[in-house]
Amino acid sequence: MTPRSVWWFFAATFAVTWGLGMLVMLFLDPIESVFGPMGYTNPVFVLMVYSPGFVALVMVWRHYGVRGLKGFLRRLTLWRMSLGWWLLLLLGMPAVFYAGAAVNGTATDFPFDPWVGVLPALIPAFLIGPIEELGWRGIALPLLQRRFAPLWSALIVGAVAALWHTPAFLMSGTKQSAWSYWPFFFGVVAISVILTPMFNAARGSLLVAAVFHAQMNGPAWPDAQPWDMLGFVIVAVVIVLVQRRTMLTPGTGAVDVVLPSRDDARTGRPATTTDRAVELKRPS
Repeated sequence: MTPRSVWWFFAATFAVTWGLGMLVMLFLDPIESVFGPMGYTNPVFVLMVYSPGFVALVMVWRHYGVRGLKGFLRRLTLWRMSLGWWLLLLLGMPAVFYAGAAVNGTATDFPFDPWVGVLPALIPAFLIGPIEELGWRGIALPLLQRRFAPLWSALIVGAVAALWHTPAFLMSGTKQSAWSYWPFFFGVVAISVILTPMFNAARGSLLVAAVFHAQMNGPAWPDAQPWDMLGFVIVAVVIVLVQRRTMLTPGTGAVDVVLPSRDDARTGRPATTTDRAVELKRPS
């Protein structure tokens, strides 16, 4: 893969998701009569959410084969980053939701009674939304960081991902249909900026990206729209100011789509993944 491949990824992802979205809007009643209300329990909606991940897996398989898929998914085992980043991920992100809910007057709201009802609700939070990250942070961000500084790469991925969510605002029954679009749009862009230095600190970890996405979908957090989105924008600005040296310097981000195999690491051969090395050998 080369940086150009990211545009094929974006095009295929939009074609699948928005194509399904058009079918849903045209045939909403028959689809809901068969599969139930639109949302995380509706398989058509789930397929739309899964499309960035499915497109990413197909592209990796096409370029690198089964061996490459193993190296790609091995990025789910990367977890090492500083304690500060882990604290921001696990405690800081929920704190933003609660701060926004405090402004919204909903900080004491808990949508589950009894509280154990939150446990089954965690399943879609971890198994549906995070699959997107196989695409956004699995392919798009590393490829963009081969050409751009992490900040510009994060802004591109965030803007594209925010635009990609648009059909959810047009479907009754989704949580987005009750939200304002533009706070969400800028919030998603800000979230992309926040996640990028964590992702890079963990050497392109898909695990960190998936846990971050699960936090954003956490069913236990109170409704804080649109103030939580404003909070994420503020956090993103602070992170860029503090991390400006790495965020604004090209070549400081994680760029591997596929990790080298153990055999490659042991023999010293260039990994199938290190297409960046191949790129550098090509005449300009």
